[in-house]
Amino acid sequence: MGIQRIESVTYSVEDLSESVRFFEDFGLTLVERDSTRAVFETLAKQTLHLDTEPDPALPPPVEPGPTIREVVWGVDTPAELERLVAAVAADRPVRRTDDGVCHSVDETGFGLGLTLARQDGFEPAEPRIGNTAGHVRRWNESVTSVGRVRPIRMCHVALNIRKEGREEATAFYVDRLGFTPTDIVKPMGVFMQCEGDDDQHNLLLCHRPDRAGVNHTSFEVPGFDDVIEGGNHMISQGWREARRLGRHTVGSNVFRFIHAPCGGRVEYAADMDRVDASYGTRVHETTPPHHIWTLRSSRDAPDGAES
Repeated sequence: MGIQRIESVTYSVEDLSESVRFFEDFGLTLVERDSTRAVFETLAKQTLHLDTEPDPALPPPVEPGPTIREVVWGVDTPAELERLVAAVAADRPVRRTDDGVCHSVDETGFGLGLTLARQDGFEPAEPRIGNTAGHVRRWNESVTSVGRVRPIRMCHVALNIRKEGREEATAFYVDRLGFTPTDIVKPMGVFMQCEGDDDQHNLLLCHRPDRAGVNHTSFEVPGFDDVIEGGNHMISQGWREARRLGRHTVGSNVFRFIHAPCGGRVEYAADMDRVDASYGTRVHETTPPHHIWTLRSSRDAPDGAES
């Protein structure tokens, strides 16, 4: 079937301790650390790498400062892995390392890796959902705090790309790596789904800013409460929210974004649209609103309008 999921993301960072503190507060599990690098895991055993001295064999950073240096995608079978590696290697070098990762570079200059998808064995718990008349799922049990939020998985990565060459940048992922464009927003970017997943998107190439760089990485949590409580915890630890709680238009997921010291933003996400082949590719001539709703209060009213 091909690519199943994001397997790992590597950031180059300037302040390792601050970035480690961020992702510990965010809810990932620290599995390795030394003086120059740290590795975190999601519950689904994907890895997040923070490096102050990244592998010099990686492509150079696409922007100054902390940023994403490489996204590694997990493939289902050795045969599919070799097929995709051959497609990438048609016009650029591919470097194999002892850990089974085949490293290259995409059209924008981001590091791109392919490897066999790890078998995580994780079975998510049944999500907590609201009771409504005629649809009761929770009997004789009160809702309590979710406690420390633990992201299930990295569900998508959003990369900023330059407008010039955006068609080639998209075609690289579609024609060589088997991604399907789900929503093409002509003034903004392209949302894409990898073959082995059913999220509305696993990759967003965003050309609206007309510059290359990290936009955000997104982590799925079990539900609405986790998005709210996770964001509240991050704010209580001194981190700065990038967007208020809301629900996206494209993809429909509930979101909360936090500015990250590793570059860009990091998102808590829940309840994203799942789509299959019948969804097709939806083309938007104009950019849909960023969100269906965001949290508002009377404090947002014009001066003098509060009661």
